[in-house]
Amino acid sequence: MATIKGTKKQARKRHRQSLERRMRNRSVRTRVRRQMRLMRIALAEGDAKKVEELLPGTMSVIDVGWRKGVFHRNSAARYKSRMMRQANAVISGKEA
Repeated sequence: MATIKGTKKQARKRHRQSLERRMRNRSVRTRVRRQMRLMRIALAEGDAKKVEELLPGTMSVIDVGWRKGVFHRNSAARYKSRMMRQANAVISGKEA
């Protein structure tokens, strides 16, 4: 935000804070989406070993997204539940 005469100091600070939060949230959201994409690829391939390897990291990253306030708690739980159900199906040998 350009410094404009008449712009309140508080408004400039709020704008600066919102930009910082936006970048922080974007990076967390990107990490979560990337990890979920890797997990979905492994699930689609049916690679049980790769799924077992990626599962703990994926669950952890989703939890981080929730704790940082990027995702709602129920959304994070839904993502985890669906991933877990598909992962268990692949690991047990059935097709998801």
